[in-house]
Amino acid sequence: MTEQLKEGLAQLGLTPPEGAVAQMAQYAGLLLEQNKVMNLTAIKEPAQVAALHFLDSAALLGCADLRGKSLVDVGTGAGFPGMVLKLMVPELRLTLVDSLGKRLDWLGEVCGALGLEGVERRHARAEELALQSGWRDSFDFATARAVAELRVLCEICLPYVKVGGRFLAMKAADCDEELSAAAHGAELLGGRLLPSYRYHIPGTEVDRRVIVVEKVAPTPKGYPRRWAKIQKSPLS
Repeated sequence: MTEQLKEGLAQLGLTPPEGAVAQMAQYAGLLLEQNKVMNLTAIKEPAQVAALHFLDSAALLGCADLRGKSLVDVGTGAGFPGMVLKLMVPELRLTLVDSLGKRLDWLGEVCGALGLEGVERRHARAEELALQSGWRDSFDFATARAVAELRVLCEICLPYVKVGGRFLAMKAADCDEELSAAAHGAELLGGRLLPSYRYHIPGTEVDRRVIVVEKVAPTPKGYPRRWAKIQKSPLS
């Protein structure tokens, strides 16, 4: 896996800090071991874990300079992309938000095993946390690698981003219809769509896309709405 990660990062034009690749390989081993007792990933082959979790997450650095910045990873799950970004950019101030405390507890153990510092973990519903002072309009970047529709992700994630910051939504390459549907809602939330970033995951046949939304104005009061309302009536 180590060689696969090294070669893949090079193909993405990324240079990892010393020791980062070894940390990723260790993280992958911890993930596969924990996955035997906790549902963390449906991907179980080490080579696929390296490509579809680690290289996919690292590819985000092709469209964002995270050095000295703050980032909130919304719905982090098993720590992707946030934990990989932290390994690649150690000075990144990372916050992991998830609704399942057990996942965050495990990620805390991973941070300890990898010697990672400066990673905050918050057990909460993302749409509720975004309403709180100190979280709203507070981060340089927000990211989500969730399967939710882009209109839903924008409403949940954009409120976290400070004016001048960006929301980075990791999506499939073919998401033009989703993107068109989300454009007006993004503007309503204080965002502006920028050109997308497209990339190919090395060692696979998978093409991906990062939807980039710049925060140009504070998110109006009342957003995000309650989860049931977001699901029932996505902004359009």
